[in-house]
Amino acid sequence: MIPSAPVPLPTASIDDGVLSRMVRADQLVTVRRSVLSAIPISVVLSFTAALVALNAGRAFEGMSWLLLSLMVNGMRSYICRWPFAPSPGAEPGSDVLTSPDGRPVEWHLRIAAVLAAVSGCVWALIPFLCDGYSSPQAVFYLTVVCGICAGAVTYGIAYALVPISFITPALLSVVGCLVYAGGFDNLSLAAMVLLYLAALVRGALHSDRTFREGSRLRNEATAMAAQLRLVHALSLDATQQLAFRASHDSLTGLLNREGFTEAATLHIAAPGGGQHGLLLLDLDGFKAVNDAFGHKVGDRVLQDVARWLQRETADMQAVLGRWGGDEFAVLYSLQDERQAPTAIAQALIRSISFATAHYGGHLGVSIGISVSGEAEIADMISFADEAVYEAKRTGRNRYQVFDKALNQRLATRRDVERDLLHAIEARDIGVWYQPIMNSDGREVHSLEALMRWNHPRHGHIAPEEVIYAAASTGVAEPLLRHLVDEVCLGMRQLEAVGSSLAAVPVAINVSPREMAQLAVDDIVLGMLKARGVAPRRLQIEITEEVALDTHATRSRLSALSAAGVAIVVDDFGVGYSSLASLRSEYVRQVKIDRSFILDLSSSPGNVVLVDAIVQLGRSLNIQVVAEGVETQDELDALHAIGCRLVQGYHLARPAPLPDVMAWAAARSAPAAVKVI
Repeated sequence: MIPSAPVPLPTASIDDGVLSRMVRADQLVTVRRSVLSAIPISVVLSFTAALVALNAGRAFEGMSWLLLSLMVNGMRSYICRWPFAPSPGAEPGSDVLTSPDGRPVEWHLRIAAVLAAVSGCVWALIPFLCDGYSSPQAVFYLTVVCGICAGAVTYGIAYALVPISFITPALLSVVGCLVYAGGFDNLSLAAMVLLYLAALVRGALHSDRTFREGSRLRNEATAMAAQLRLVHALSLDATQQLAFRASHDSLTGLLNREGFTEAATLHIAAPGGGQHGLLLLDLDGFKAVNDAFGHKVGDRVLQDVARWLQRETADMQAVLGRWGGDEFAVLYSLQDERQAPTAIAQALIRSISFATAHYGGHLGVSIGISVSGEAEIADMISFADEAVYEAKRTGRNRYQVFDKALNQRLATRRDVERDLLHAIEARDIGVWYQPIMNSDGREVHSLEALMRWNHPRHGHIAPEEVIYAAASTGVAEPLLRHLVDEVCLGMRQLEAVGSSLAAVPVAINVSPREMAQLAVDDIVLGMLKARGVAPRRLQIEITEEVALDTHATRSRLSALSAAGVAIVVDDFGVGYSSLASLRSEYVRQVKIDRSFILDLSSSPGNVVLVDAIVQLGRSLNIQVVAEGVETQDELDALHAIGCRLVQGYHLARPAPLPDVMAWAAARSAPAAVKVI
């Protein structure tokens, strides 16, 4: 499965409202602790005050006051023990609390202040125990009241309203009694108590501000640390997801090319050594699935193939990957004969049809096999790729083991690819010419330019191998420019020496890949203009593997045809052979494939087919060339059918331009037709 998209990372910042609630929660927690810590002291002082009242003969007043004090302290103690829990939706790391009934922190702080005020009112009743601070016990009670008020402020640093609510009624009661008693001493003492009250209030407010600031800083740091931990965790998760996506194919979930290369390298380097088998699978017929059912179905087919491959290799501890397109790679360690690569390949070829049959068609698979105990994964992939290419070339739906012959071919291909650009620049790649003649063998109609490269190490390189190497190395355009330039120079040379071939057109082959990917019209017309060659002197030969009805091809052929370049369809009768080729507005000539000319004199079926093509060409005003004529019997049969243009070794072999010019000059004298 492919992991979901990485989660956006939050920023480490705290909302002011959330931070304020966290401070309130700290205040509540501290208030509860301070009240619970102060109540035992308050109880002790209450019992002491009651004993003093009892000793002074005020038993009823003292016991009543003590009972009232104990009730209030009990209520405060009970309220301070109410359970709390984190608020729903609270930020990570916060201490925002609510009671089980859902009341917020502020409500409990107000209740604490109210109960503190009630407790302060209880202590404000002390004058009833000492005749309004006029009895001999007044000094004791005054000291106790002032002391417990100081203690209340000392303990109540978190929330100023609680100590202020406690000390205000208690000390105002003292002030009221002293003022009521009158006299300078009492009034002076009352003033001092008021000043004491103001100082305690100021101290409580200052402690409250200090506590809130400290709590704010602490909670901000705590919350930010929690968010940073969350950010770190999310970052690690996102990094893992990105690493997975970087090494895995998004469609199939298998390792992609880079991921497979890395995993396979580690697998090969693992302790244990031994030999490893690499299977490179290329689906046969997958393009037809895309064309018939669409790319969405094609994607589902690839997903099914990936799951099938995982099932088939489940017990092999193999490294699986999608190498690209419809190619898959399997690397595993060879343990016993039952896991021989050829046996595995045969089993995969037999079973793949069941993986995709429900789409209405049966896919096949061509498999290239590379076995090695020392080679690096890049080399094994190259070996297996060469083997799978051979498997497809020799019939498809089969496997091929990389052997010495393929190794030699791969070495040749690598040398060709390496040396190709230098050969183009050094003009080591030349052009030979083969005449196309009238069927009576008397007149040269045109010349076909054929690429030739004699590699310094590997000798003659087939043109199709050169074209493949050019496409693989990205030098297809320089190669095409070089060949067109060589042909242009050849035509100018024919004109300069006044050869009898100076006026004949010259045809040059363009591969399907070049026609599909390169601006052939711009390249060819530009080269003709640069060399001063008339476009009508040139013919472009394209095989029927080129789809003539694509937009890109139509526009390029239209430009070439409009400029005067004749378009020739080569290998007619094979590939994408159809009457549409003959109906195209661009086509001026078709060349009948050699397979229809072979044994023409003894094959009535081929005679009928060739005659039909000749008649169609005549009715559509299209020239028909029979290529590959190698015997006089074939030439006579073509002449009898009415095919006017022929080409083949029986008439003239390909040769360098000077040899062709000499051959043409020799023919100008009255003599029998000579073969070069």
